[in-house]
Amino acid sequence: MNTNVHQIVLHILRPLIRILHRKGLAFGEFSLLARKVYVEMAEEALTQAEEKPTSSRIAISTGLTRKEVAQLRQHTAETLVDVTRYNRSVRVIGGWINDPDFNTPTGQPATLALQGPLPSFEALVGRYSGDMPCRAMLRELLQTGVVSQARGDSVKLITDAYIPQGSETEKLSILATDVALLVNTINHNLLCAAEDRRFQRKVSYDNLPAEALPQFKRMVDEDAMTLLLKLNAWLAQQDRDHNPEANGSGRMRAGLGIYYFEEPVQPSSAQQDKPDEV
Repeated sequence: MNTNVHQIVLHILRPLIRILHRKGLAFGEFSLLARKVYVEMAEEALTQAEEKPTSSRIAISTGLTRKEVAQLRQHTAETLVDVTRYNRSVRVIGGWINDPDFNTPTGQPATLALQGPLPSFEALVGRYSGDMPCRAMLRELLQTGVVSQARGDSVKLITDAYIPQGSETEKLSILATDVALLVNTINHNLLCAAEDRRFQRKVSYDNLPAEALPQFKRMVDEDAMTLLLKLNAWLAQQDRDHNPEANGSGRMRAGLGIYYFEEPVQPSSAQQDKPDEV
């Protein structure tokens, strides 16, 4: 079992460490953060089991010393990346697509006046971005290529996809949110009953010619975006921030993530030694 777990950890860590090394995060910092998370998870597990999460109990379950655990529990883990701007931008775009106040009579995102009463870009940002200034949001969306600004200060949505284009720290906000959500889904599926599993699928082949990839990527871009827009429209009607009339209890986050991947396949030694078939 441990051998399998080790292989899984190595497979996950390699792409992650590649990013962290490029960003200049030293091993000592990574080790400190990993130990902090181990302590947090051990404390959470003991609490859920209705056991007292003492430093001694946490030390036993993590392999850390009691002194290390006590020191780590004194400090709150710092937020490494700022996901606020990313989330606000996505919310503004979602409101523009789904809120009838900012749509044309045919249900398409309307071209909005920059400022002024409803409907305007200023009103859109005020409704969906919290306290982020209108012009700061405009700069962000212009920089990412999501909107265009015409003469007369009108603003037009030109793409539904928001990908941060500013600092790499902003782009890493996606790593902080999306990877964590995927791992949480996998963890849930490992522990739950079969009927409670969350959707987690992929399609993949490992002997494709490079020439097939451009067409496949175009298919993914078109078909996946169509599905996401359909689901986005439905979820927006259930979300109380987008639809104040939505009823229900609690506050939940739910969604679906789709990503494209490609990489060269390194032939194994067995494949290299295999004679050509005739």
